[in-house]
This record gives sequence, structure tokens and C-alpha cells, in this order.
Amino acid sequence: MAVLKNSEVKKMSDKELNDKLTDLKAELTRGSVTANKANAKTKELKRAISRILTAMNAKKSQIRLNSSEKKELKK
Repeated sequence: MAVLKNSEVKKMSDKELNDKLTDLKAELTRGSVTANKANAKTKELKRAISRILTAMNAKKSQIRLNSSEKKELKK
């Protein structure tokens, strides 16, 4: 089972997030072939994937904000 908490995801590095995302997507495709698409494991995998993607996007937007603040300080 791929139970991931937000606190765990926030502690992961970018490389760890990418590796975990790849693993979860592969597990989801393997599980979707053999089982129906509405079982609990599939739902939890989708939630874990969305948590990782949300954390990655938040980090990207934080980097963009920091770089735009630096540009404004230079002006």
C-alpha cells in the first residue's frame, strides 16, 4: 500500500519525489490491469501521486517567487 502523508512528502528531495512518482505510476498501471478501477488500493495510489505532484508544483512556484523577488530587489 502506498500511504504517503504530506509531512513525508515535504521532507523528500526532488530526486526522491521523481523516483517515488515513477514507482507509484508503474504500480498503478500494473494494478489497473488486473483489478477493477474503483478499489481502495487504486484510490490510495492516485492520492499519493497527487500529493507528490502538488508538492513538486509548490516547490517550483516557490522557486519562481524567490527569483521574481530577487529581480524586483535589483530594480
